[in-house]
Amino acid sequence: MKIAKDYINSGMLEQYVLGCTSPAETTEIALMAVAFPAIKMEIEAIERSLEAYAIAHAVEPNPIIKPFLLAVVDYTERMKNGEPVTVPPVLHENSFIEDYAPWLNRSDMILPDNEDIFAKIIGYTPEAVTAIVWIKEYAPQEVHDHEFEKFLVVEGSCNIIVEDKIHTLIPGDYFAIPLHKKHLVKVTSIIPCKVILQRIAA
Repeated sequence: MKIAKDYINSGMLEQYVLGCTSPAETTEIALMAVAFPAIKMEIEAIERSLEAYAIAHAVEPNPIIKPFLLAVVDYTERMKNGEPVTVPPVLHENSFIEDYAPWLNRSDMILPDNEDIFAKIIGYTPEAVTAIVWIKEYAPQEVHDHEFEKFLVVEGSCNIIVEDKIHTLIPGDYFAIPLHKKHLVKVTSIIPCKVILQRIAA
């Protein structure tokens, strides 16, 4: 039992559970866990403790990250499959929905079922990303320090709240988010709010 106690008190079992042991140490500890039930029980106790710690300190991920990450993957695959590169117009106060008709009218630019926020990238350069975005209920609070974010509402309606000021938008409305300002989007229509979103490097 002294051998088992030495392993338990050595700190190696914590390193083993964390995946920080060398291949030789990993093999050794796995064999020791088979030979000594106390070591196996200690490993299981460490795993439970780490799981409880992770759950207690879990951070809810920003729901905007996943749809934009998937949009990047989708766009990359489309480019690999031969889709021609296009450069949508830069959004500004005189932009019209019709300016984006070649992208909006594509058959693959649709909102799937059961997605609260969904994005399809329609143009990318090192300076700007342009996407069609659908928001069913809200987009959480963000702050942009290194890129300008611009919106053109295509369908539905929403409130964009910048700091404490509410900006009500309907189809055809354009809005630019100031740098360094907290903002969020709340959908006010029954249908999802569909927008052209553009992020341009500051």
